[in-house]
Amino acid sequence: MKKGFFITGTDTGVGKTWASVALLHYFNQKGESTLGMKPVAAGCEWLNGELRNEDALLLQKHASVQVDYPKINPYAFKMPVSPHLAAKSNPIKLDVIEAAFNEIKDEADVLIVEGAGGWFAPLDEGVDIADLAKQLELPVIVVVAIRLGCINHARLTFQAIQASGVLCVGWLAMCTDPLMLKQDENIATIKEKASAPLLGVLPYTENMDFVLLADHIHDL
Repeated sequence: MKKGFFITGTDTGVGKTWASVALLHYFNQKGESTLGMKPVAAGCEWLNGELRNEDALLLQKHASVQVDYPKINPYAFKMPVSPHLAAKSNPIKLDVIEAAFNEIKDEADVLIVEGAGGWFAPLDEGVDIADLAKQLELPVIVVVAIRLGCINHARLTFQAIQASGVLCVGWLAMCTDPLMLKQDENIATIKEKASAPLLGVLPYTENMDFVLLADHIHDL
């Protein structure tokens, strides 16, 4: 692995997976091999006798290097709830995730690791997404859903990451609301106040057009 990034968001449902897949395409277009990983996924369906997550499958499908599913999603839970609740019968251990990460990290030039929920989403008693990012020692990219309330959510997330002592290398503006008023002005305000650079404005699209989204990423 020449480089890796941990993808977090200002909340759940902000477009982390689409942004992560767009990043895979961005690096693929630059001639670099890629792998995607979603260590923890809550909200899975049974497929061929095993739990599989739609987001993790997207990461697996669009990576240029293919590895077995359990290596990219070591914790797959059926119930679509906060990971620490879904994991009651199978508690999440950071060492297990780190072992899976270490097993695949040298298989590609770039490894994109997508978190679950936001920065402080709990994984277990006293353990959250922030702890996972620190354990993997990856720089962070924040996905900001551009919708009402995004300025406050973005600033709080940047502040939390900075307080955690983790390097944030930038953020992606994910345009999730096609009817949002003053969209450009909101993005400009976050850009002005953010402690990390804007790496791209990903336009609203109803379809999974990851090539289009990748074309709007820069400076990585």
